[in-house]
Amino acid sequence: MRDFGEVLTAMVTPFDKEKGVDLKKTRELASYLIENGSDGLVVLGTTGEVPTLITEEKIAILEAVVDEVGDKTTVIAGTGSYSTAASIEMTRKAEEIGVDGVMLVVPYYNKPPQSGLYEHFKAIAAETSLPIMLYNVPGRTSRNIDVKTVNRLAEIDNIIAIKEASGDLGQVADLTRTLPDDFYVYSGDDNLTLPILSVGGQGVVSVASHLVGKEIKEMIRAFKEGNVSRAIELNKYLGAIFTGIFITTNPIPVKAALNMIGMEVGGLRPPLIELNHSEREVLRNILKGYDLV
Repeated sequence: MRDFGEVLTAMVTPFDKEKGVDLKKTRELASYLIENGSDGLVVLGTTGEVPTLITEEKIAILEAVVDEVGDKTTVIAGTGSYSTAASIEMTRKAEEIGVDGVMLVVPYYNKPPQSGLYEHFKAIAAETSLPIMLYNVPGRTSRNIDVKTVNRLAEIDNIIAIKEASGDLGQVADLTRTLPDDFYVYSGDDNLTLPILSVGGQGVVSVASHLVGKEIKEMIRAFKEGNVSRAIELNKYLGAIFTGIFITTNPIPVKAALNMIGMEVGGLRPPLIELNHSEREVLRNILKGYDLV
């Protein structure tokens, strides 16, 4: 089973003026991203404001993205939630639509123990033939998935990767050291991409790649081809934008940035709110530094 690529963009969901899903803009953005450094797209994730989307909208978004770019790139659907049954249902729907894989977040709010996490992911994997990426983001879920649990899950044939956003490089190093070589560890934080590559990571599920996908791809390629000094140089160069698009809750800044550069993606659904004036000026100045505005 092949890997998903190196630069996967966690795609925002474009909205129209009435805060409805804009499927035309969704198609345009998907094409733009694969033309600008992305090996694949992760749709219906945190960056896509998935908690505010209803099932019919999720299906329409997946159908639009698969129809637009499914023959050119890898499309991964975020189908996990805190409900095992609901996760299975959404995973089945995504498979019917024709995605290439699914991403399953660690269940949030209900805080299952490690054995519960194992059974949750095992149950979903049994109901799909799609390759699965686990998603560990304890800052949002309040539950970390332990290295031992990931190793148990890696024994299941179609669980092939993890997006690691714990911010714990030691944990990531333990994962890459103990997992099989054909199990792929992706950075879930743009600013930790290079450090995670250095301990054996595969790539990144990126937010910044909406804006600097080609440069992130170049950094990863340079590192893997042994040009570490070039990779470090690029990482330093990208540092300001890695920081800038997280000056407040994601995806607020990246949506603002896309609108600033002319890739109109609309606003945000409540409870998210727009950048304030000072945040907007900080972000605009960062984008100017990269000649994006």
